[in-house]
Amino acid sequence: MENLKLHIGCSSYYNSNWKPEFYPEGLAKSKWFDFYCEHFSTYEMNGTFYKAPTLKVMQNWYDKSPEGFIYAVKAPKTITHLNRFKDCKDEIKTFYQACKEGLKDKLGPLLFQLPPSFHYSEENLELVVNSLDSSFKNAVEFRHESWWKKEVFEILEKNKIIFCNVSHPTLPDSIFKTNSIGYFRFHGSPKMFYSSYNKDYLEQILSEIRKNSFEEFYIYFNNTASTAGVLNALEMKNLA
Repeated sequence: MENLKLHIGCSSYYNSNWKPEFYPEGLAKSKWFDFYCEHFSTYEMNGTFYKAPTLKVMQNWYDKSPEGFIYAVKAPKTITHLNRFKDCKDEIKTFYQACKEGLKDKLGPLLFQLPPSFHYSEENLELVVNSLDSSFKNAVEFRHESWWKKEVFEILEKNKIIFCNVSHPTLPDSIFKTNSIGYFRFHGSPKMFYSSYNKDYLEQILSEIRKNSFEEFYIYFNNTASTAGVLNALEMKNLA
């Protein structure tokens, strides 16, 4: 019997396109998240990428979800895209603090997504690693293929940082393990945010996850511009 703890959910929920295939007709928008929580036990919070979360905002998210629910939280773009981890230690600390104090036992991984223009170099890798607080579940998502290399995986593993695996139109989709905790984002391929995944591909990813003997794994579907994301997430739950 495997001991793998799988967390499967979406990177968005507020989507009128999900009616009526997911949200029933007539269900008030104010009840959409409640309905989402009836079907999934985790949610990847992406709004924090555009606006840094406050303690009050995180407390509200904590209160609106059921016991045992888990949030992954995406770091603000001011950290990852504008400052690229330079001279923003205070901002990173504030982000960590709001998530930890607001979400408490419902806090899962913190996701740091880098832009495609952020290429691999020893200096850039060192900057990322030295910016992260190892007491948190840190996941880093690179968007340039130069990061898919042995040296990167070894340094991340040494520092207990999760390499965020992806299905993305321009990036490798193999599963790499740098922590006992894993992370995978389905962005939609070949059409970003829109493309759906077939059953065979979902089964293939699950098989690769199990082969790598993770203790815990987070899977989020970001192909949510159409109904593809939520339907794929439901199918993945059934397959798991």
